[in-house]
Amino acid sequence: MGKKLTDKVTWVGKIDWELKSFHGNEYSTSRGSSYNSYLIRDEKVVLIDTVWQPYDKEFVSRLKKEIDLKSIDYIIMNHNEIDHSGALVELMREIPDTPIYCTKNGAKIIKGHYHQDWNFVTVKTGDTLDIGESKLVFVEAPMLHWPDSMFTYMTGENILFSNDAFGQHYATESLYNDAADEAELYQEAIKYYANILTPFSKFVTKKIGEVLSLKLPLSMICTSHGVIWKDNPAQIIEQYLIWADDYQENQITLVYDTMWNSTRKMAEAIASGIEEADPNVTVKLFNTSKEDKNDVITEIFKSKGILVGSPTINGGHSYSIAGLLEMVAGLKMKNKKAAAFGSYGWGGEAVKQLTEKLKNAGFEVEDDGVRTMWVPDCQELDSLKEYGKRIVELFGK
Repeated sequence: MGKKLTDKVTWVGKIDWELKSFHGNEYSTSRGSSYNSYLIRDEKVVLIDTVWQPYDKEFVSRLKKEIDLKSIDYIIMNHNEIDHSGALVELMREIPDTPIYCTKNGAKIIKGHYHQDWNFVTVKTGDTLDIGESKLVFVEAPMLHWPDSMFTYMTGENILFSNDAFGQHYATESLYNDAADEAELYQEAIKYYANILTPFSKFVTKKIGEVLSLKLPLSMICTSHGVIWKDNPAQIIEQYLIWADDYQENQITLVYDTMWNSTRKMAEAIASGIEEADPNVTVKLFNTSKEDKNDVITEIFKSKGILVGSPTINGGHSYSIAGLLEMVAGLKMKNKKAAAFGSYGWGGEAVKQLTEKLKNAGFEVEDDGVRTMWVPDCQELDSLKEYGKRIVELFGK
């Protein structure tokens, strides 16, 4: 059964405790997730969003227990990735003529996914739908994070149905933010922002500014993944504005792969020099062949600077580092400095390659990096420590 949020609004989504990866293994979900769908019962009955395709039959079956499907007057699709629209085919078998409200791009995407010409009603910012005592106000939010995305605001209840914005991949039975573990919640929220929304930060800032300018009262933000923001819902909006503003903390992160531990020893020596030169800076080290890539990206997002290391392998560098840098380049992070390091036996091309990749990814690269031949000895480790001290100066400029 659903969970009542207000007298008029009921959560009818699905909590997925078992989910461990998402977007075709591009995003790790160690704490699971949820697919939040909402049922509004005013003079008109409205369903907002559905759930991921594997749960389509379960969703429709449970929805039937909640309400006579034929009494649903409107379906609103704020965003149409398959984790949101996946149950539409199963649902529309039951109520094929029900109008589906979405953006113009939303209609194109739904047709592209399911090849069905349902009764689409396209809306744009400022359009409203009168459902009785309340009205639904539509706000287009393109590239947050797809071209079709939009928000729906419900007057009277003062609820913003924000879809992917302000969400997290986080499974919790409690539903509300004040009942969740705050540390876990914010870790999943920043991970979500860093890995999904970072390239669209300018759109985030612009759209939040537009929404805030409307001065709409806000009682809840009902997202499509994770918790519902009920206790001080504006807190996550404020946090998004901070994250969208070329975010950084006083942190330097070293990411590396290593073959026979030479590059690892380099990383540890450089880190030691950084810590000695600036005890206030947070220093973190990650072996990319062992760590979760999305967690590493989150730490890069938090950092003011990074150092990336790899041994030279067949004239190139480690595939785990290459894969990570490909993801980072796509996220278009700003306001971050970088340098490269690595060990080698003869060619030593990796550091030059990494330096170029960091530049191409938008990092401010401060020097040509540092290389060590074979295994660093005590003298070399001392030199690397001094390099770490110099990095503090370079990254502090």
